[in-house]
Amino acid sequence: MGKVLIIGAGGVATVAAHKIAQNPEVFTEIMIASRTKAKCDRLAAAVEAATGYKGIQTAQVDADHVQELVELLSAYKPDIVVNLALPYQDLSIMEACLQTGCNYLDTANYEPKDEAHFEYSWQWAYRERFEKAGLTAILGCGFDPGVTSIYTAYAAKHHFREIQYLDIVDCNAGDHHKAFATNFNPEINIREITQKGLYWEDGKWVETEPLEIHKDLTYPEIGPRDSYLLHHEEIESLVINYPTIKRARFWMTFGQQYLKHLEVIQNIGMSRIDEIEYEAPLADPSTCQLVNSSTVKVKIVPLQFLKAVLPNPQDLGENYEGQTSIGCRIRGIGNDGQEHTYYVYNNCSHRAAYEETGMQGVSYTTGVPAMIGAMMFLTGKWVKPGVHNVEEFDPDPFMEQLNKQGLPWHELHDIDLEL
Repeated sequence: MGKVLIIGAGGVATVAAHKIAQNPEVFTEIMIASRTKAKCDRLAAAVEAATGYKGIQTAQVDADHVQELVELLSAYKPDIVVNLALPYQDLSIMEACLQTGCNYLDTANYEPKDEAHFEYSWQWAYRERFEKAGLTAILGCGFDPGVTSIYTAYAAKHHFREIQYLDIVDCNAGDHHKAFATNFNPEINIREITQKGLYWEDGKWVETEPLEIHKDLTYPEIGPRDSYLLHHEEIESLVINYPTIKRARFWMTFGQQYLKHLEVIQNIGMSRIDEIEYEAPLADPSTCQLVNSSTVKVKIVPLQFLKAVLPNPQDLGENYEGQTSIGCRIRGIGNDGQEHTYYVYNNCSHRAAYEETGMQGVSYTTGVPAMIGAMMFLTGKWVKPGVHNVEEFDPDPFMEQLNKQGLPWHELHDIDLEL
């Protein structure tokens, strides 16, 4: 039915590639491209061995450079580009899609490389250009953002006349048996968590200190976990698309060991994203031997250096135990005119995710929705020229596919939401 180009070869791209190959009636041709072609080749071989899908193409591309992207897109001519690279590269990929007439999908909003800040305004600025070009851009089609926004749309369509209070809750109760590791790109993960908190209440944004607000929340099959209020991008679009919302917040769980390591990382300056000068030993490039006691001054970004020495999130799956639990807790006026509560969620097993795709549950819960979003576009269910967040599309066919593709959801009505 369509050609798909996956940009990226990390954990989420690995899951998405497996799931795309499991649906050959929709995805008739696949290409995987990233900065390192050898990683793409290994991924393609693993997916073909696991699924029986034949003929996955690979390519090298630096997604920071629009011209390289334009050349690749012009040669391959995909029906949709699935951007599973870094958030820094969203705008360059969107620009290349506009120049070559390709549709676009991503899982996380743009953030500048030199500033720990993210918001949708940079990508929303492309709305008119995509609309005039007749191209669809689907933003934030992972789990959170992504499925959580679709859960909200589903609740609004089927259960509520007015959504008034929305709390998105994200619990990872897994154990990877590492002293400290992040479940996705360490650079992005640590930048996100160390920012100030932000939530919506009574028509305005309320800022908090990082991890200042927290409370115990009870998660299905897991139990109580300390949950912290964070800034998260899906709130930004949801309060616009559902203006009856009086308060919207995002919560995520962290263990004390993780927070202790994070505090040390910040205190010693390893979370910095600005360049510092470092005096490194000088080596002879032909022999890789040190040249006496000579040194050379180089510039490094501490957080990028930290990323290089931390465990690779792609390697956590084999020994990962436990599960994630992510969902929406909603209170508002139901279709009967009475106040109701509603909790819709998914629990994902790290072990089951690894056995299917070789990746842990956090990558799985992002990669599967990315595939479903691309499926929605190629099957004609989500086609709307312009730049759109996922809640702007019909949630029903997506919700149906979640149950079929490995992320079944569950509903609880009129319970204590704890919030």
